[in-house]
Parts: sequence; C-alpha cells; structure tokens
Amino acid sequence: MRVYLVGAGVIARTHVEAAAKLDGPIEFRVADVSPAMLAAFGEAYPDIPRYPDAASMLAEPAREDDIVIVATPPFAHLEPTLQAFASGRHVLCEKPLAMSTDEAERMLDAAEAAGRLLGCCSVRFRGLPHTETVKRVLNSGVLGELTHLSWVNKWARSRSGIEYQPASRWFLDRSKSGGGVLMDWGPYDLATLTDLFAPDQISVTAATTSRPVTSADPSDTVFDVETAAAASLVLHRAAGDLLVDFQRASGTHGEEIFRAELEGTRGSVRWAPFDSEADVILRTDEGDGPVERVADPEPRAPFTIFDYPLKHFVDAVRGRPSRALLGREAVDAFRTVRALYEVAATGEPASIPFGDQTTRTVA
Repeated sequence: MRVYLVGAGVIARTHVEAAAKLDGPIEFRVADVSPAMLAAFGEAYPDIPRYPDAASMLAEPAREDDIVIVATPPFAHLEPTLQAFASGRHVLCEKPLAMSTDEAERMLDAAEAAGRLLGCCSVRFRGLPHTETVKRVLNSGVLGELTHLSWVNKWARSRSGIEYQPASRWFLDRSKSGGGVLMDWGPYDLATLTDLFAPDQISVTAATTSRPVTSADPSDTVFDVETAAAASLVLHRAAGDLLVDFQRASGTHGEEIFRAELEGTRGSVRWAPFDSEADVILRTDEGDGPVERVADPEPRAPFTIFDYPLKHFVDAVRGRPSRALLGREAVDAFRTVRALYEVAATGEPASIPFGDQTTRTVA
C-alpha cells in the first residue's frame, strides 16, 4: 500500500507514525509547497520521497489501494482532493472536511466519479475503549427509552492559534480555517455522536456562537472566529428521537466541564467523551434509590487518537469492517457543522438527512 501525504506538517507526521502500527508495509511519499516544511520533514524521515507539489507527486500511475492524505489547513483541502481523485486514488482528508458545503459536495461528486473512497479524519475518537463501553451500555437496554443527552466540552483557555499551536495563526482567520471551535472540534463531536446513535437525520433547532473577550486576545492578526458555541439538537433515530444539549468552547468565562450524560427511563450513563482515561459511570435505580457503578471497560488497544483515522480508513480500503466516516456520511456530518453556523446566524432551524444521496438542503 502507498500513502501520499499532501502537507508535511505535524499532522502528516502522526500518520507516518500510525502506519507503523498497521499490518502490512506502507510506502509514503510527501509533498509540500513550503521548502522549509519539506526539509524539516526530510530530516525526520529521510527515506520518504519528497515533492514540491501534489501534482508532481501524483503523476506516477495509481494502484488500486493508493491513499492520499490531505493534511493541509482547511482552505487548501479542495484542490488536492480533486487532484487525488482525478489521479485514481482514495482520499482521507483532515478535518474539517472542507470550507463550505459546496466544496464538500464537489469532493463527494469527484469520489463517486472516480469510484474511490472519500474519508475524513474526524474519527479520532471512534473505537476508543470508553466510547465502545458506552456503546455496549446503550445496546444492553439497561437505560430504557433514551430521553436526553447533555454533551458539554468547555475549556477556559485552549484556543487554537492562541494557547494551542500559537504559531498557526490561520486558525483565527475564518477565510483560512472556515470557522473557530465548531470547525475545529465540531467534526469530532458529530463523528462520535453519529457512531454512538446512528441517526437517520439531525435537526438543529437553535444555536449560538460567541467569542468571549480575554486579555490574551491577539491584536496583530485577524481574529474573526468563534471560541464558544451552544445548540439544541435532535437526533432522529428509528428507536426514537433524542434531544441533545450541545456545548463546545475553547475559550469561556464559565466553568470548565468535560462531560456527557445520557439519560433514559431506567438509568443514565455519563462519561468524558474525549478523555479515554476517565471511567464510564452507570447510574440505575435498585430499590432504595439511585446506585452508581463503574461500567466494565473495554480492553485497551495499541492505537491512539492519532492512529485511528488512518487505521479506520485502511480497513475500509481493504474491505474490512471499519469505523471510518466515508462518502455521504462524511459530507452530511460536515453539513451538520455548517448548519450550526447557519442556525446561529439566521435563527431558522435546519435538518440534515443522513445517507440520502439526493437531498442537499442545507447551504
């Protein structure tokens, strides 16, 4: 198997390291328009062939299982993705998938025309032991009928481009990033929620975005993205609708909270969606009142959140059972993220069907 990296930054290196944990040899190539980035990558991985641009790297004849990983900032996702499909290769794109729903649909059209797979790296938290433990609790029926999910992840100061990766100021510029914390972390939220609950449709009934002001706000660069968001969602499922109280912030004046709590008619389960070390707590009524216990954890795997995007996608390319976010599902998950912005801006609710190849209703 050959993997072609478009972009030679930090994320590209995580995919090289992930490949070492997979079965079967994987050959890498890398392209970057920045000579400095390419040289630094070469110092770390001198045996990987390097190219000054994606076009020259993809000029060699394609093989059936070739994969292109687009590991550039969001504003540079579309063109290499289209080039990769035109070359006859599968594409695994970093999150967010695109800058707009139009771009995402163009990617999917190109994938379908080429007969290749389109995947998104927003699946880093799919397959983690605590996520699988929650899934096992759900499937057991111990919670009864599901009624409400609180999904809250708020950091006081963990803003991409400021406290996190401060050298990457493009995170703060909407014209390059597509948005703030929703575009940065929203794809992970949607990929995890759809993995757990498999909705047929998601409705966004209300949403808001904001940028809490701090003394650390930069004044020497564009800073026009949100760092906090909240929404009311409904996950429409065959087993019944699930109301979701959604909050996500990388900068907030409120209390830091990292918790999901799912309530049902017979019990509840709570966990920290993005902390695989935290316990999954099951709470049920046992006669004298509520009783809490730690749900038996699933066995740990050798993979980390940085390994799963490539692992899941390679599984899909090889025809194995996979937790990859592919094709229409990947685009619909991105459309849901974009819908959060639209609802916040207009106040008008929006609904996004999942898996419907013909419905494209949210701009």
